[in-house]
Amino acid sequence: MSETAPAETAPAEQVDPALPPAPGADQYPALDLANSAVTLPGGQSLDLLGTPATASRWLAERGLAPQSAGLQEICAARVRSLREQVRALLASRVVGQPAPPAALAAVNDALSRVPTASLLHWDAARGLHRTAAHPVDQIVDHALGVLAANAADLLTGPDADRLAACDSTPCNRYLLRTGRRHWCSVRCGDRARAARAYARRTQSAAD
Repeated sequence: MSETAPAETAPAEQVDPALPPAPGADQYPALDLANSAVTLPGGQSLDLLGTPATASRWLAERGLAPQSAGLQEICAARVRSLREQVRALLASRVVGQPAPPAALAAVNDALSRVPTASLLHWDAARGLHRTAAHPVDQIVDHALGVLAANAADLLTGPDADRLAACDSTPCNRYLLRTGRRHWCSVRCGDRARAARAYARRTQSAAD
């Protein structure tokens, strides 16, 4: 029995500029995180967090880490892991199923690693002052905490009812639905309409 060949992963540098963020991804970084692994037509996939360099760039572009963060693979893997758990929560919410316990635990773990308030410190130069609770060596903890909190806000807020999966095969992105739109981009909408038109023609020919 032959095995199915794995999807070919395209380098992040080769992202098609015609693929815009899905509706809602600019409002919710957690939705943007969920969509950072994209299934493309033609058996290709794209992972914007696939390497430490691309994961560092993704976080920096969203203000979640400094440009000089220089993530190592173990840190990039943690970001990818949270992405999969957020996707699991989005998927369960879209189809009305119970939230997976492992996904809940992962998001809560990310939330619990980051204090919610800046700490009070004192030194001779500044006296009493407040500083961020995440030192440089906890950049990833901070980024994951922000993303986890945003995912929790999305899943429990008024926009949760607008969550939808893109209705164009093979796209695997999520979006916030506007009206009856279930497509994450014009390109996906065109592809879905073309597929339906082809199916109708095929059915008519068969009849």
